[in-house]
Amino acid sequence: MKRRIIVSLLLISTVLVAGLVGGRLPATTAAPEGPEVTVYNSNIALVKEVRSLTLKEGPNHVRITDVPAAIDPTSVHFRSLTDPENTVVLEQNFEYDLVNTFKVLERYIDQEVRITTQDGSVYVGTLLSTQGDIILQDETSALTILKANQIQKFELSALPEGLITRPTLAWLVQAARGGRHNVELAYLTEGMNWKANYVFLLQSDEKHLDLNGWVTLENHSGGTFKDAKLKLVAGEISRVAPEKRILKEAAVEVGRPPQPQVEERAFFEYHLYEVQRPVTILNNQTKQIEFITAGDIPTQKRYILNLVNIAYGGGVVSDPEFGAKARGNPLVYLVFETGEESGLNVPLPAGVVRMYKKDVDGAPLLIGETRIGHTPVGEQVKLQVGRAFDIVGERAQTDFVKLGMRALEESYEIVIRNHKDEAVTVTVVEPMFRAAEWEITEASHEYTKADAHTVHFDVTVPAKGKETITYTVRYRW
Repeated sequence: MKRRIIVSLLLISTVLVAGLVGGRLPATTAAPEGPEVTVYNSNIALVKEVRSLTLKEGPNHVRITDVPAAIDPTSVHFRSLTDPENTVVLEQNFEYDLVNTFKVLERYIDQEVRITTQDGSVYVGTLLSTQGDIILQDETSALTILKANQIQKFELSALPEGLITRPTLAWLVQAARGGRHNVELAYLTEGMNWKANYVFLLQSDEKHLDLNGWVTLENHSGGTFKDAKLKLVAGEISRVAPEKRILKEAAVEVGRPPQPQVEERAFFEYHLYEVQRPVTILNNQTKQIEFITAGDIPTQKRYILNLVNIAYGGGVVSDPEFGAKARGNPLVYLVFETGEESGLNVPLPAGVVRMYKKDVDGAPLLIGETRIGHTPVGEQVKLQVGRAFDIVGERAQTDFVKLGMRALEESYEIVIRNHKDEAVTVTVVEPMFRAAEWEITEASHEYTKADAHTVHFDVTVPAKGKETITYTVRYRW
């Protein structure tokens, strides 16, 4: 018998399913009223819902389809609130083998299908393969090979068993009492996260800040939560290890709402933020909610000059050229305290900080961006703004002498030039990095020991002037 082989080129664009398999369990799809959603800043959320189901006396098959695709099925809790003692869950399943074109076709191997190509040709036969090309065999045993990217439509008789259109939770429930039951459903889902975003507006005197804090909530769980009671937990919870998006910036203008949208309270070793109104959280949505406002926060501007930034790493560094010369600009920080005296008597969850200052025409301009960690009340906050343009530091080794086999001495000169119209105070950070034992034998300015291997010189540099620091350090080992 002569075989007929046809090759065509089109695109699979639709899959037409003519009917569904019978005998499937009835599904409960009614959305819960006012679910509670608690989101942690570790890409996880706890969802609690109350649903109304009709159960018969005896065993019941219950299916719920509107659950997030990223649900953790091992965390699901199902309980009847109507008759908790006499309603027992015998079995629980999570079904997630979702229908798609290739899964449907794979289930139709050795069954009859009808295929239409874009040129209107129709082919009917037994499906032999879906790996790359589509291979059909008609009733005469002739083969037809169709390129997968040339097919317009499949027509199938039914949806194969085992495939579902949505992630589905299924239970086998034994009920001693028939009728309507209110049931509590709780579970963990991944794909939900939140973080804080802050907008600080530096006032014209550069001594006070105004603050707006925003909750930024992202939902990629595969589920939608309508009119949810939303809670947010700030802190690092311990979790068992499981086997970037561009956000719209919050408005720069800082104002005070008539009443807070978010209520904060301590919760165990964390802090909890509860939104005071129902919130609808759509899948694949980024939502921002204002949760902190404060004004006139006292702040200081600090200049930190660390020209070499070398940490002591153990052992001895005897190379005289190591760290001998450096030049650069100091970092600028805005520093303030949280607490009652500053008017910011709230903890600050970790997040991104954007800092602005108004120009002469009143338009706020971005002056810097940084991150902060979780900050309790009563702690100092240091916001790194950027580098000072008009302040320059130069550091040079002026002497290096070896004092036998187990000691050396070196000297440095640090010149700080200030091109601004006002005097500035600069903190110069100097690392003692060559050996574990050291002492400064001579210094032009007073200094403080910041840690075992770092000293700070705080010097005032006059307007349009300069200041020179010199010191000698002796190392022994």
